[in-house]
Amino acid sequence: MRKRFLRNVEWGILICSIVLFIIGLVALFSATQESGYSEFKKQILWFIISVPVIILAMLIDYNTIAKISPFFYIVFIVLLVGVLFTDPVNGARSWYEITDTLKFQPSELAKIFIIMFLATVIVRIQKNNKNEINRISRLLLVLLIVGVPLILIILQPDYGTAMAFIIATCLMLFAAGIDKKYIIAVLLILAISLPFIYLYALPEHAKTRIQVFLNPNIDPRGAGYNIIQSKLAIGAGKLFGMGLLSGNQTQLGYLYPKTTDFIFSVIGEELGFIFSASIIALYIIMITKSIYVAKTAKNDLGSYIAIGIAGIFLFHMVENIGMTMGLLPITGVPLPFVSYGGSSMLTNFMCIAILLNISGRRQKTIFMN
Repeated sequence: MRKRFLRNVEWGILICSIVLFIIGLVALFSATQESGYSEFKKQILWFIISVPVIILAMLIDYNTIAKISPFFYIVFIVLLVGVLFTDPVNGARSWYEITDTLKFQPSELAKIFIIMFLATVIVRIQKNNKNEINRISRLLLVLLIVGVPLILIILQPDYGTAMAFIIATCLMLFAAGIDKKYIIAVLLILAISLPFIYLYALPEHAKTRIQVFLNPNIDPRGAGYNIIQSKLAIGAGKLFGMGLLSGNQTQLGYLYPKTTDFIFSVIGEELGFIFSASIIALYIIMITKSIYVAKTAKNDLGSYIAIGIAGIFLFHMVENIGMTMGLLPITGVPLPFVSYGGSSMLTNFMCIAILLNISGRRQKTIFMN
């Protein structure tokens, strides 16, 4: 059984994540030299902390983890409520401060257990009939499960993580066989309501981000400053980069925050287009293999969890890289495995471990197809 598990595991996913982590460490080493490499050292510490968690999440049957996901769902709802009463950091109430240097972001780890709980609920809904997911009452239950943490995350406010939840949920429902009429209805409602949401629901800072995305030069020294500097950094890197520790925007402090939101800009400036394109290729391989795990999982539960995780990675990659190039609005979404962040890295590696868990428990006949 153990040999078959190891043979079936989609090791390419783990290899891609480790290579991305190493690239991130190299970029962090360059970006943190003026601060005594503090975030670089913390990132290594968080990776060491992540290793036993990864092993546990990989070896414990994902069906067992899914069974206790309702408990963790409730725990994280409580944590998401509690974090709203903490002191704001950079305008958001998203972190619990454990020590002066150690912070915990509950919305990150919540991704895993909300996806697993949601997958469990969808499987139960479809126990007797796959088409049950298309009943209005069932869909409302699914939306309630996602809606509660979603609203709490928006209140922080953390629009990037909220969007990640929405993308993951949409992909899970699509995999579950949701009727096309619901997809068309949602798209029509969005098309009609977006102008009203922009005018009457979005806070001013969110409107400013959209305006700056459309034209960064309307406020080049204020709201548009970061994206202008990011585009300058990526453009300056050209094909082979300016060299590690040698990027002008990176080393002179023009990029902010260069260890999290704009780490891809650091890589683009100092290591160049070829290295940056290689990062995108690694993400594409990892996400493609995650979708393959969803297609070949031994049951629907594994499929829905895997496609939800693939959706999280896809959104984070597209949004982070897109915003550094000025192709998408800035939302503060980290680049998985590359950006600095303990909660983010622990969550991402747990997601990888669960994907390995699901792939390792595939039936041999399915694996050979």
